Amino acid sequence: MLSEPLRKALPADLVRYRLLVGVACFFVLFNTLYALGALWAGLPPAPSLVASLLYMSVLVLARRASTIQPPSALLLACMAIAIIGATFEGRVPFVSTHAISTLIPVFAVYLAGARVGFFVTLTLLIALCVGYPLYFTLAGLSLPHLSPSLFWLMHLFSGLSLLGAWGIGALHNTARDAAQGSREQTLKALQQSENKLSSLLESTDDPALSMDKEGRLITANAAAKQVHFQQFGKEAVVGQPFWVEEPERARRWAPYMAQAFSGQRVRFEDEFELRGSLRLMDISLSPLLGEDGQVVGLTLFARDITLRKEAESRLGEMHRALLDVSRQAGMAEVATGVLHNVGNTLNSVNISTGLVTDRLRASRVSSLVRAAQLLHKHTADLPTFFTQDPKGQMFPAFLLTLSRQLQEERDALLQEMRSLSEGVDHIKSIVSMQQRHASTAGVQEQVELPQLIDEALRLHAASFEQLGIRIERDYAPVPPLSVDRHKLLQILVNLMSNARHALMESPRQDKRLIIGIRPEPDGNQVRIQVTDTGVGIAPENLPRLFMQGFTTKRTGHGFGLHISALAAEELRGRLSSESPGLGQGATFTLELPLEPS
Repeated sequence: MLSEPLRKALPADLVRYRLLVGVACFFVLFNTLYALGALWAGLPPAPSLVASLLYMSVLVLARRASTIQPPSALLLACMAIAIIGATFEGRVPFVSTHAISTLIPVFAVYLAGARVGFFVTLTLLIALCVGYPLYFTLAGLSLPHLSPSLFWLMHLFSGLSLLGAWGIGALHNTARDAAQGSREQTLKALQQSENKLSSLLESTDDPALSMDKEGRLITANAAAKQVHFQQFGKEAVVGQPFWVEEPERARRWAPYMAQAFSGQRVRFEDEFELRGSLRLMDISLSPLLGEDGQVVGLTLFARDITLRKEAESRLGEMHRALLDVSRQAGMAEVATGVLHNVGNTLNSVNISTGLVTDRLRASRVSSLVRAAQLLHKHTADLPTFFTQDPKGQMFPAFLLTLSRQLQEERDALLQEMRSLSEGVDHIKSIVSMQQRHASTAGVQEQVELPQLIDEALRLHAASFEQLGIRIERDYAPVPPLSVDRHKLLQILVNLMSNARHALMESPRQDKRLIIGIRPEPDGNQVRIQVTDTGVGIAPENLPRLFMQGFTTKRTGHGFGLHISALAAEELRGRLSSESPGLGQGATFTLELPLEPS
């Protein structure tokens, strides 16, 4: 029985161990039989018995040794001592040429390696090929049919044969060790790969298995075995059909398996009854290729997607609910946009209405009424009234002056009424645009930017004059812009309204609103800048300025700039802002493409 260390030894060491035991047993039997033969022939049996005991000690040492080196060294020593002793004792002239002599170097190299083998070979060479011929010659022994020179020559070639046997054995050992090392490395790498693959398959909760072309199970991970046990009530057996208990499922899977056996990957879904409930599994079949590239089987991977399907169903319901909520939010935003933009325009309408009312109150029409009453009073003596009465003499000049004043009043009122009409038209356009917002974009038309900006300024002209705000225009020549006129006007009105509020709250006496138009250097865009010298914007507020609901005004609601930024994006442009800080004014920049979409 092998010792514990030897049982764990490498396969090559176990082979050498078995050879060592076999050789030792052979020599124990051989020497025992030789001793019995010597007794029968009347020869002394002691040398053979001693040799048998030595070889038996090799077997005892081999039984107890933890490594193969000690019994190997003892066996080689016994063999060398036995053949050298037998040679000198029996005075046989050509023992060095015997086959057993050449086998000892080979055994030595195989059992103990090249270095120990060379030492054993050198010992035999010195003893048998040099020492023994010298002893034979000095003892006066001779062979009548062989000359001394030929005797020495034969032992010399015997020594070369021993060295040759050692060399061939050493080369064989080297080649064998290299092949064995490569094989062990390959087996180790293969074992590591198998362990990693096994760990990977066993670490997942998804069933994974492989089958041959007849549908018999080759291997399966723990999850697949568990599914098989839950489905069929017994363990999966390697070598048996995996679906033997469900012929209906095997028939249903047959087209998919045939497709996998043809070299294609297949993916489908199927239901299983596990733990008393139906579970939906995502099945993936892949061809398993052999060494020649032919399909020899298939691999199956399954994943329980029941929860995912339920989550997808709930997500669909949530998506529909979100659509309803977003639709309502969109309606609220449209309503907010309408209220805000209409509110801005109503401010201008109210101002224009107030101006018209003030001018009508201060109108000179009452003077015309008094003049008519005076004429009616002097109807009977009009010639005398115009020629002799001082009032009558001044009447023509009075009528001329009054007519000029009434003409000026009419022109001013017409101007205000035009402004009022434009404001009402803008309100109508805002409402109409918001009504079309959900289904279609606004109509694009060629717009002259300076005229559109002046139109937006006219909606705030009266309030700018009352507040002492000086308007500065810096218009660079730009081509007409193809754009939704009312949407762009909505942005400009919002920007100017914000600038007016910033200038109203500023303590500075120099209140200026600077409006500039600049083409971009690349010629593809135009930039509209609205700069005020008002209260400015704090640096921490700049990133949030266009967010819905954010405002710095005490009475603001935070919709104007948000709606303006969205409108700029709808025009394929961008609205941005910058400010040096509080009390240093602000600049809003609207960038628009010159080419129509």
